Parts: sequence; structure tokens; C-alpha cells
Amino acid sequence: MTQKKNVTFDDIAKYTNFSKTTISRYFNNPDSLTLRNQEIIAQALIDLDYRENKVARILANGKTEFIGIIIPNLVLHYYSETLSRILSTYETFGYKFLVFAGNEQEETERRYIQELLAYKIEGLIILSHTIPSRDLAELPIPIVTIEREDEHVCSVNSDNYSGGRQAASFLHRHNCDVLLHINSPADPAIPAYGRMQGFLDYCQEHHLPRQLFLREIESSYESIQAQLTSVLDEIVQTYPSCKKGIFISNDTQANVLLNLLYRKYGRLPKDYLLVGFDNSPISREGVIPFSTVGQQIDKLAYETVSLLVELMNERKKRRPAPLTEPVHKIIPTILFDREAENSDLP
Repeated sequence: MTQKKNVTFDDIAKYTNFSKTTISRYFNNPDSLTLRNQEIIAQALIDLDYRENKVARILANGKTEFIGIIIPNLVLHYYSETLSRILSTYETFGYKFLVFAGNEQEETERRYIQELLAYKIEGLIILSHTIPSRDLAELPIPIVTIEREDEHVCSVNSDNYSGGRQAASFLHRHNCDVLLHINSPADPAIPAYGRMQGFLDYCQEHHLPRQLFLREIESSYESIQAQLTSVLDEIVQTYPSCKKGIFISNDTQANVLLNLLYRKYGRLPKDYLLVGFDNSPISREGVIPFSTVGQQIDKLAYETVSLLVELMNERKKRRPAPLTEPVHKIIPTILFDREAENSDLP
């Protein structure tokens, strides 16, 4: 079987009677050609069964069509779901992705960023928390962050404060005697801090008994289980005869706590009500679905890539207009009440 000959710019030029310069402009700056000439060349590519040499194009114009992503880990379902949604935007925007999981190690993530820059990425999406936004803003490419400190860079975040209030309101409506919130200690500059503040403000405004359980929980199943086991023991001892409404900072931890309750009692006790945060698949597809404050991860991912593409396109202009200040987009949260699904559990 004979190998098929690669179609070159010279072949396209001869077929269309255009110059090679015109063909090059079609690929690199199509708006510089008339619509009619663009149509002629596009039809020629079909007729000649042209297959673009991506490597040659990168070498010619330096544009890789790659976006880098730094995520903290893949243990939390939120991060894996967000990553999946970001990758799915390829069909819309045409950008490919190079992904590194930094495991919350600053020096590791700085090394990964240098590696990504060596691959000539055109933009960067960062979900990890280790590197200050002031340092990120000094990088030579557009950056958009998700759910992290973002004073000096563009970002897309959920409305965490509203989500915290929604969680507290949900537990209040279901007549819980005491409202409890489990979270890791957080800097107020981090968007997720708003979940805690929204929860506390709602409880204070409605004069509701409440307690915070702040624990340093590492991103491993063993750490999550150990810390939540300790918290559950404290809850059992402190509130033995109360209906306990528990708001947990993410769905992964909520699922672990749900499993601990089931192992302890052999069922989901009627005096416990849980609500997580994320609406990641684990909250709705587990053996026992649980209520959660949804981050609309699909919109979060889409708006992140859309904003980054907008920044990258501006950078490619002959006279780009620099941003006077970072752009911060906020995505509303939605409460998913799944108590009806659990009403007939033993």
C-alpha cells in the first residue's frame, strides 16, 4: 500500500492560482483575505484532502493552541469534575490542555509552570492555592484562576457566600436543633471562606444555635476519614438528643461522613441531616444521595475557558489593550434538596 503524499502550501497555491503568501495568510490571518478567496481556499483543502501539519504550524507562528492547567489534586471529586468539564470545552474553543496535579506543593507547582511555559502554552488555568496571585500576575501569559486567592489575576468563582447561606437556610427549614459546619481553616482572601461566613451570618441573623468544627484536613482519604471520625465522636457526645444539621465544605467529605454514620448506626439516623457543597457526581450517584449546594461546575468551567480565550485573543492583536484591573466573574449557586430520595431509607 503506497503512502499518501502530504499536501503542501505549494500544492494548494498551484491548485488555486494563489501565491504561497496568500495561502499562508489564510491559515494565520484569514481576516486579511476577502470572503470569496477564503471560500476558494477552503474548497481546495477539501478537494486536495489536506491534513494540517500541526507541528509545522507551531514552528511557523509560535501558537501551540495549548492551555496549561494546575490543579491541587484529584482526590476531591470537585477537582476531577471541574477538570473534566474544562477538557470538554475543546469542541467549543479548539484549545487543548496540558494538566499537572501539584499536590499542594508550592515548589512543585512553580516547576510545573516553568515546564508548561517551555511548551509554549498560550494561557494558564490555576485551581491550586499555593502560589500568590501577585506572582502569577508576573507570568508572561494570560491567567484565569478558579476558587482561590485572586487579587491580582482574573478569576471565575462560585458565589460561596450565598451558598453558605443556602446551606444554613436548608438546615433551618428542616427544623434542625443545632447547625454545625465542618471546614478547614481558611484565609478570608480565599473565595471558599465565604461559605463559612455566609453560614455564620445566616445563623446569627436567625438566632440559631451553631458550632464550627475547623480541622486541618489533608487531601487524602486517610486524613479525611481520621479527622471526620474525630469530629463525629465530638458531635455524638455534645449533642446526643438534638436533631443535628451538618453543613460540610465539600461533597467528598460529606460522602465520607455519611459512610461513617452508616457504619456506626447501620443506617442513616433520623436525627442527622447533611448538606454538602459542589454537586459533584458523588452527591447524587452514591448509594445514599445527599443534599448539596451546587456550584454549576459546567458553567464555572465554560466561563473560565471563555474568559481565558478572550484574554489570549486580545494578546494576539497588533495593538492589544491591557486590562486596567483583573476581571472577576461570579457564578450563582443552586441548592439541590435530595431529602425526598432518602425518606424511605431504613
